[in-house]
Amino acid sequence: MIAGIVPCAGISERMGEPKALMEVTGKTFVQRAVDTLSLGGCAPVMVVVPNDPDIESAAHSTHAHILVNHDPGEGPITSLRLALRELTSQFDGIIYLPVDHPLVQVDTIRQLLAVARESSAPLVIPTYLGNRGHPSFFRANLFTELNDPTLDGGARTVVYRHLSKATLVPVNDSGVLADIDTPESYECALQKASELP
Repeated sequence: MIAGIVPCAGISERMGEPKALMEVTGKTFVQRAVDTLSLGGCAPVMVVVPNDPDIESAAHSTHAHILVNHDPGEGPITSLRLALRELTSQFDGIIYLPVDHPLVQVDTIRQLLAVARESSAPLVIPTYLGNRGHPSFFRANLFTELNDPTLDGGARTVVYRHLSKATLVPVNDSGVLADIDTPESYECALQKASELP
């Protein structure tokens, strides 16, 4: 089993509003992330939210499993660890999709899951035009490292440690690189979304 995790407890200072509540193609970012992971084959899908009633409400409407991060100031790794604590030993790994990547396509998730199931690579990472993007698959044998309280730099550090053993998957999906963290990138995302089939 492979779970999907959507962290959206971070503070979006540059955007001026919570990214989870922003919309593209008529859906909130958090709804798009949950739908993409669910339709792609992840189960369960967990959304980690801050202690904010509006974001909690939007997350609950997705019908995903909701976790509240009461201390998001320590960074996204705290949300990831909160979700990992919910998983049992029967899980083979997770797909970690930040909420600010709302244009990732369902087929990309399916490709990552297929490769993850066929290989023993600790990481499976999508690439678009040679550039690594999101989301990443983390195999269960990395959970101990991700939970290490002395880990500096969060999940990115774990990715770099194991990058030489990662499987990179070329995908026809520019959404893996579309990190929406400024008003300008949001406008660009809206334009790209309008061109999607």
